[in-house]
Amino acid sequence: MKSKRKIGMYGGKFLPVHLGHVNAMVMASTIVDELHVIVSYDVEYEKPLFEGTGMSPISPVQRLRWWSEITADLDHVYVHSVEEKQTDQFEDWMAGAQAIQRAVGKEIDTVFSSEHSYNEYFNELYPDAEHVVLDHDRELFDISAKEIREEGPYVHWRMVPQEVRPYFVKKVVVIGTESSGKSTLVRNLARVYNTSYVEEYGRTYYDRFKDSMSITLESDYHEIAFEHKYHERMQARTANKVLFIDTEALVTQYYSELYVGKRLDILTEVAKLQDYDLHIYLEPDVAWVNDGMRVHGDQSIREDNNRKLKRMFDEAGVNYVVVSGNYEERFETCKALVKGIMR
Repeated sequence: MKSKRKIGMYGGKFLPVHLGHVNAMVMASTIVDELHVIVSYDVEYEKPLFEGTGMSPISPVQRLRWWSEITADLDHVYVHSVEEKQTDQFEDWMAGAQAIQRAVGKEIDTVFSSEHSYNEYFNELYPDAEHVVLDHDRELFDISAKEIREEGPYVHWRMVPQEVRPYFVKKVVVIGTESSGKSTLVRNLARVYNTSYVEEYGRTYYDRFKDSMSITLESDYHEIAFEHKYHERMQARTANKVLFIDTEALVTQYYSELYVGKRLDILTEVAKLQDYDLHIYLEPDVAWVNDGMRVHGDQSIREDNNRKLKRMFDEAGVNYVVVSGNYEERFETCKALVKGIMR
């Protein structure tokens, strides 16, 4: 054993990063003066690994971002992404090792893995470095990236690092016109699934005014849309597998047209960037409730507004599931819909 280890390398594909990887990284970081985490990638080779899993291929940049966040407070740990062609040809292995050496920029004296079987491989590629095997028996975190891909991240949620979880959180947005039961449904679903939710920010925004209807400005809707997106990002960081969201940018666009008489280009662009796993559209067939901010209680007006909002979603090419009935029926229907996307 060398008495002093200076520059270490810990690499892998990390598809995805799990707590076994994090444990190995932390152990390695205590052994060397500098640790370099290498995200190895071969995009074409990786695509078949995700076929039939319900997961999309994970980009090298996304994996690099995970490691960058995980190691943010470890000043002696550096992260790099390196393309390594996975052909089982020694020439490509050597080219990958050389690319890693260039990325590190210093002589590597220690290489880390969790497999004794890599001894021969590393002896060839890093002849001047010592191979240190970490947690080969997976005593603390008995998991592999392959298991997560094949069985789904939600089955192994406790093995998914906090920094990685937002990537896998399913986002369910509930949409509809005023007093269609969105807020109640979102809160109830969040309770049952023991997770976070995002309130309709427009309501929070106007709660600070005594008479919001008469002082509405076009610029209000810009602020509402941006703030709402910010809360979506923040709540996704603490969500338990699924995040429930009350309204989104197209609904904000609908209210802009309703109250200031125009559609705003900026809301159209925000809507194009949205990425939800499920849109639940609530019909206005529950009793209208006057909460002090609602003004369209007549059922004929409610139905006309409902047609307008649906038309906006149809024009935008958004797929949504229409849910109607009493509160109990809606709740049961929505739980079944959520179950259908949790893979």
